[in-house]
Amino acid sequence: MLQLPFPVRDANAGSGSDELGNLPEWNLDDLYAGEDAPELARDLDWLEGECSGFAADYEGKLADLDAAGLLDCVLRNEKINAIAGRIMSYAGLRYYQLTTDADRAKFMSDCQEKITIFTTPLVFFTLEINRIEDDQMEAHFAANADLARYKPVFDRIRAMKPYQLSDELEKFLHDLGVVGDAWERLFDETIAGLKFTIGGEELNIEGTLNYLTEQDRSKREAASRELARVFADNVKTFARVHNTQSKEKEIVDRWRGMPTPQTGRHLSNHVEPEVVEALREAVVAAYPKLSHRYYELKRKWLGLDRMQVWDRNAPLPMEDSRVVTWDQAEQTVMEAYEAFDPRMGEIAAPFFSKGWIDAGVKPGKAPGAFAHPTVTEVHPYVMLNYLGKPRDVMTLAHELGHGVHQVLAADQGEMLSSTPLTLAETASVFGEMLTFRKMLDKAETQEQRKVLLAGKVEDMINTVVRQIAFYDFECKLHAARSEGELTPDDINALWMSVQAESLGEAFDFMEGYETFWCYIPHFVHSPFYVYAYAFGDGLVNALYSVYAEGGEGFEDKYFDMLKAGGSKHHKELLAPFGLDASDPKFWDKGLSMISEMIDELEAMEA
Repeated sequence: MLQLPFPVRDANAGSGSDELGNLPEWNLDDLYAGEDAPELARDLDWLEGECSGFAADYEGKLADLDAAGLLDCVLRNEKINAIAGRIMSYAGLRYYQLTTDADRAKFMSDCQEKITIFTTPLVFFTLEINRIEDDQMEAHFAANADLARYKPVFDRIRAMKPYQLSDELEKFLHDLGVVGDAWERLFDETIAGLKFTIGGEELNIEGTLNYLTEQDRSKREAASRELARVFADNVKTFARVHNTQSKEKEIVDRWRGMPTPQTGRHLSNHVEPEVVEALREAVVAAYPKLSHRYYELKRKWLGLDRMQVWDRNAPLPMEDSRVVTWDQAEQTVMEAYEAFDPRMGEIAAPFFSKGWIDAGVKPGKAPGAFAHPTVTEVHPYVMLNYLGKPRDVMTLAHELGHGVHQVLAADQGEMLSSTPLTLAETASVFGEMLTFRKMLDKAETQEQRKVLLAGKVEDMINTVVRQIAFYDFECKLHAARSEGELTPDDINALWMSVQAESLGEAFDFMEGYETFWCYIPHFVHSPFYVYAYAFGDGLVNALYSVYAEGGEGFEDKYFDMLKAGGSKHHKELLAPFGLDASDPKFWDKGLSMISEMIDELEAMEA
């Protein structure tokens, strides 16, 4: 999950526990040695001067440049992006390590404001690019191969051409961006500051959510009810954040003339709306044979007449509840990566040895997990909240997959390395699949195989079914907000409207579950991001089928796909594998893999 969250507590305290082993922490020195580092001051000064100089040299002149001149302009712009990205990566990662620290929050906010001010004069760049005639751009590409390499960047910029506003309005919106960022920070700080009490123990949200995977059903129920209580106490704040963010988006979209709230996300993902709709329709149509069927099986395994929401992620009764130490998790994932291709192991190894992972759960640390690519001249950083559950091992495999992808794509440079969200989940989900298959091969008994299969099916349902339900919730939320202010009860009702449909008849929903939309960060940080998870899972399932069938040269093709970063469209990337995401049957191929795993689980019951 490509987001930016991190750790909180005494910054000098050690991490890890006797039970989990020595959990790694970040070393951010590869970005800057501290907020008072002379290199940071130097980069801020350079950025201010270069942004001003860039505008003086190029504003109003892009259409008159020859191909070589336009290439020089692009390279200077790329350097600006790299320096700004390095500064904000450091400020953001450091802030998320301790979101309750006022000094870190101020430092990040100050950096963001400075960079916004410095880069406002650059708004002309994309606006003028979009005013160059198509035939002139094509002539430039034909004349200069180095410039032609950046064609995918120009294509993405020019896709926004129909929705472009005046230069003055674009600069105004650029400046106003810090206000939207403030609402995101309010969400992050509120979530990080929530306190939950279970059995007399005070926990943060990550520790509380972890209780939902406990063997003891009473603990799962206690955690669910405590989550509901605390969310209810804070629901007005979360509703205000969602109302404000949704309204801001609706205003900007309306001024730009975007036909739907989802259009901006589809454009940034470089994916056609009909492809996303085909994915959505395929998943919703598959609810009965996927989630409905699986949860009916799980209901029987748990010996329940009806399941409650706190049973959704419950371990199976026969599941081993032992803690997986950090060393064991590292060994499991590295073994799977190296078995696929030694090159993957070589790329992954430094994450464990060089301070590129922050794994421990700490007070105030943001929930969830992510891999942040920083800038192409440095390396990614991975954040986890590792608690020693088997699912945490899969999360490590997932985020490390992102990291491998980001390292391989870095050679494309700052403007071409960034992968659309729909493709960004490819390496992460593939890394999970490799780890799962390695663990499945090692299963010694039918019962162990059953537990592993069930766990993987649940993860895939959470990645595909749950995320498409999230996407439907967001679609409904933004449509409703365009008609007027939404009360917490209004948002609650929208949330519940997608839950029963996606989970099926096996479930009852406790009072209070209607507020569980509150803590999902993607709704605030990245509207409509969530379908990328389903896209990535379906794509990887189809890819893995090709790999399992012994597709010739698969490993080399796979590495070439990751190295491409954002330089190719999904059609170009998948063509070497004989796959096409625009074919509606493509999604059925991926979904059938989940269905076949459920078939095997049902056969075990016969």
